[in-house]
Amino acid sequence: MNTALTLATERRPDGTLVLAVTGEIDMSNAATFAAALADTRRDTDSGTLTVDLTQVEYIDSAGLAILFPYAEHLRLIASPLLATLLRVVGLDDVTTIREQTQ
Repeated sequence: MNTALTLATERRPDGTLVLAVTGEIDMSNAATFAAALADTRRDTDSGTLTVDLTQVEYIDSAGLAILFPYAEHLRLIASPLLATLLRVVGLDDVTTIREQTQ
């Protein structure tokens, strides 16, 4: 069963802008995810966007490929399982990945 992609932004009290992602990121919605990253990153004061992936249930290569062009400007928060995947594909070489349990 495919879980719909949901994207929400919030500004934390410290001013950090967070893009919270829920559901599945795959080739059917990768363009939507890419547009949200681009739009939200433009709104950041510091130029760095925090992306909360803790509620992402699935991400395929299309979703992973979206992260790389923005990696220098992202901080990723992910579940332990997803954080492992992000490290295996090399994102930890170009951005910060923080593990967080759900």
